[in-house]
Amino acid sequence: MKYYPRLVDSRIDQLNEAFNAINIVGPKGCGKTRTAKERCKTIIEFQDEEQREGLLSIADTAPALFLKREKPILFDEWQDAPKIWGTIRKDCDDHPESIGEYYLTGSTSKIIDTPHTGTGRITRIQMYPMTLWETGESNGTVSLTRIVADESYDFSGATSNMSLEDLFYAACRGGWPRCLALRNKEGKLEIARDYYRQIYTRDISAFDGVKRNSEWARALLWSYARNMATMAKKTKIYADVKATQDTTDATLASYIDVLESLFVIKDIDAWTPQIRSKTAIRAAKKHIFVDPSIGIAALGLNPDYFEKDVDLFGHVFENLVLRDLLAYAQIHDAHVLHYSDDMGLEADAVYQAADGRYALIEIKLGANKVPEGEASLLKFRKTIADHNKKALSDPVHPKPVYREPSALIVICGTASMAYTTKSGVHVIPVGCLRD
Repeated sequence: MKYYPRLVDSRIDQLNEAFNAINIVGPKGCGKTRTAKERCKTIIEFQDEEQREGLLSIADTAPALFLKREKPILFDEWQDAPKIWGTIRKDCDDHPESIGEYYLTGSTSKIIDTPHTGTGRITRIQMYPMTLWETGESNGTVSLTRIVADESYDFSGATSNMSLEDLFYAACRGGWPRCLALRNKEGKLEIARDYYRQIYTRDISAFDGVKRNSEWARALLWSYARNMATMAKKTKIYADVKATQDTTDATLASYIDVLESLFVIKDIDAWTPQIRSKTAIRAAKKHIFVDPSIGIAALGLNPDYFEKDVDLFGHVFENLVLRDLLAYAQIHDAHVLHYSDDMGLEADAVYQAADGRYALIEIKLGANKVPEGEASLLKFRKTIADHNKKALSDPVHPKPVYREPSALIVICGTASMAYTTKSGVHVIPVGCLRD
C-alpha cells in the first residue's frame, strides 16, 4: 500500500534531532506503525503470530539482542514486551550522542510497569486519524497556524468544492488510512464499523486482561455518541446506560478510563480565564470521539441518514473539526480548548499557540449560521476588551488583564469561499483548512 505522508512526519523529524527513541501512541488503525516503518530498517512486530512466541522469549530473557540489529529499529506493540523499554532507555544513557535509532508504537496509553520512566531519553507523540487535509478532501489553501501568527496573511478567495454530502460521507468513513487503499465507497465505511465492534467486543477487555461486559461497553459508546461534542454531565451518560443495563456509576467510570486509554474517546478541556468576576465558567469537558466515525457506527447510521437529520450532523461536524484541530495542534505544540459560561458567552474551540497567541473559533455546519457565529465571537472579543479596560482603570492598583484573541474564526461546512467580514471575523470553509 502506498504511503501517504502524514502531518506528524514533520514533528517526528523535529523530535529526531533531540531524542534517540520516540514512542508513537494513538488509536489502532490510525497509521502509527506504517509511519514508523517508513523510517526504520528493522521491524520487530510482537503481534506477528508466526514470530510472536520467539520474539517474546528473547524480549524476556535477552532484550539487548534486539538492539544489535540494523538501525533505526521499530518495536511495534512494545507493551507486550515491557522489558524493551528499560533496555532502550539504558542504551540511550550509554550513547547520549545518538539520535533517531528507536521507535516504539502502541494503541493504548496504558502505563506499563517499568523501573524507569524514560524521561529525557524516550519522548512520546500522539498520532490522530487522518485529517481532511491528509485525505485530500481539504485542498489546504488556508493555514490555521498562519492566521494565528500573521495578521497580514491574506487567504481571501480560497474556494472549496466539498459538498454537504461529501461531509456526510467523510465523517462516516473517518480518517482511517486503510480506507485509502480501497476503491469501493461502501467498503470504506466498513472499516469504522468493524473498529467500533472490535472496541466493545474485544479491545475493552484485551486492554489489561480484565474481562468486561461488552453490552455495557456498547451502551456506553452509544450514549457518548448521542452526546457527541457536548458538555453532557457524566451522570447523564451513566443514566443512559443504566436505563437498559444493570451496572454502577463506578463501573462505567472505569470503562470510560479504558476507552480513553485506548484513544477511542477524548475530553476537550475548558479554557478558564475569569473575564467576568461574577460569572461562573462552565468548566465541564466537551466529549468527543477521536474520530467521529466511531460514534456514527455506535449509532448505527450511514451517510444517507443525515439528509433527514442535519441537526444531529451539526454535532458530528463539530467533532470532525475538533479532530482535525487536535491533529494540527499536536504538530505545532498548540492546545485545543473550549469555553462556555453561564451568561451565554462561548467558543466551540480555543486554539492556543505555544507563544500564547490564540484564536477563538466557532464551528458552523451551514453558511446561513455564519452571522450567528460572527456575533458570538465579536461579543466574546468585546467582553475581553471591556474587562481589560476596567482592569486598567485604576493605574495605581491595576488588575490582571487578558491577552486579546489574535483571530476570530468561523469554520464552516458549506461555505464555498474563504473571506473576512467587515468586523474582522475570518470565515473558512472546512474544505480549505490545513494546519
